[in-house]
Amino acid sequence: MPGRVASGLVGRRVDADLLVGTAEIAARLGFTHPRLVHDWRRRYPEFPEPVVRLEAGLVWYWPDISRWARKTGRLNERRSDSE
Repeated sequence: MPGRVASGLVGRRVDADLLVGTAEIAARLGFTHPRLVHDWRRRYPEFPEPVVRLEAGLVWYWPDISRWARKTGRLNERRSDSE
């Protein structure tokens, strides 16, 4: 199966320009190691679920990540959701 939508998200519409992988998440939050994203997924149950799981990797919607990052102090309020 080429890709699988994360459970509970079937039919969700998102702006493709705001889809991000681990490298983009790490970079936007000022970190150099994308592996940190997977650590957060394991440590924090409130970390957003990816919107899709591909063979190439997991994909998230940036506004979901930025909301979580703001709540946990990992994103400066001056950054925009579209960075």
